[in-house]
Amino acid sequence: MDYVAARKVMVDSQVRVNDVTDRGLQAALLSVERERYCAPDQAFAAYGEVEVEIAGGRRLMQAREVAKLIQALDARAGQTALAIAAPYAAAVLAAMDVAVTAQEADEAVAAVVGPALADAGVAVSVAPLAQPTGQDWDMIVSEGAVAVRPTVWLDKLRVGGRLAVVERSGPNGRAVLYVKGREGVSRRELFDAAPPMLAEMTPAPAFAL
Repeated sequence: MDYVAARKVMVDSQVRVNDVTDRGLQAALLSVERERYCAPDQAFAAYGEVEVEIAGGRRLMQAREVAKLIQALDARAGQTALAIAAPYAAAVLAAMDVAVTAQEADEAVAAVVGPALADAGVAVSVAPLAQPTGQDWDMIVSEGAVAVRPTVWLDKLRVGGRLAVVERSGPNGRAVLYVKGREGVSRRELFDAAPPMLAEMTPAPAFAL
């Protein structure tokens, strides 16, 4: 399979047509080998409009949705980013000269994506997703959906920092952008999306009489 040609088709037919106009981001998407961030036997599907399996039920977010999240973050060279359960987004941000750490909770997932992330210059941390590594990040992004506002992630942003994530409580979800200010956090809805939920970021059901 010609992955270089597949990447170009992906950017032309999935990304550019969905209002992703940042040329630096488009160039990064053309350079990142998405097939290296999914299960080896699923590499053939890496550039389709599907959420490709990595390992243990974890899946890559569709490329167009990753691109739209990153564009909303307004990433700039020299900034710092934490990519939580977001290996492909981590690689794209690194290609935009952002200093990125990728955090995974599952060793099996880290084993699949780790070599490609290392080649991309991305540091990898294996820790529970509800315990984000580091602090004072310029950006945090996730390829998985969360059920409620991820306060533990927002706490790790610097003032002026941004978080892009999908919030989903049922079959449908909304990508949202949070911006941390001195007096609080603002929230802006971006687009419809429904990537798989992150189990660690889904509260246990509560029962009341």
